[in-house]
Amino acid sequence: MTITLPEAALYSGALFVLFLTPGPVWLALTARAMTGGFSAAWPVALGVVVGDVVWPLVAIFGISWVVSTYDGLMFALKWVASFVFMLMGLLLIRSADRSIVADSRLTRPGAWAGFIAGVAVILGNPKAVLFYLGILPGFFDLRALTTVDIIVICCISLIVPLTGNLALAAFIDRARRIVSSPTTLRRVNVVSGVLLITVSVAIAFS
Repeated sequence: MTITLPEAALYSGALFVLFLTPGPVWLALTARAMTGGFSAAWPVALGVVVGDVVWPLVAIFGISWVVSTYDGLMFALKWVASFVFMLMGLLLIRSADRSIVADSRLTRPGAWAGFIAGVAVILGNPKAVLFYLGILPGFFDLRALTTVDIIVICCISLIVPLTGNLALAAFIDRARRIVSSPTTLRRVNVVSGVLLITVSVAIAFS
């Protein structure tokens, strides 16, 4: 193992700063946590983990064929993800007067739907891979990395954002339970729908 503890700590700190920067993942977590609570949001965090592991591997290995197919793949993923979140947002606004529990259309897909949403939002965001391509060479000598080093980097890239995303989802879930009046409920549903639509727009034009 060539990675030192200070290097790992600095990289972890950089990832934490990245987590604190609001983006499509934050918006997706907020929207689902406000409508379905923590149980609807945690699968999104797990889906995001896929990208948080894939993108460091892409940055580390720098395989030419991955880079050559990246633009076309990202273009397709970007528009699929954009459509999914746009549809979710419009459906939520349309049913803004319904209680969160009664809105079964948002909760019926369950954990798998949340997981897919997380995968879509992280893989459909080109800024994620650009971040990893830019930050990894600044912290580690990619040419000298061993298998253990790569595992450590992937684990850090997984644990830091996942912990932050789960904490965010839990916080929003607690805030959601305070919401009780119909007027407030409608406002929350409309805001959540707008957040999902914002995710769609952010993905489409990023």
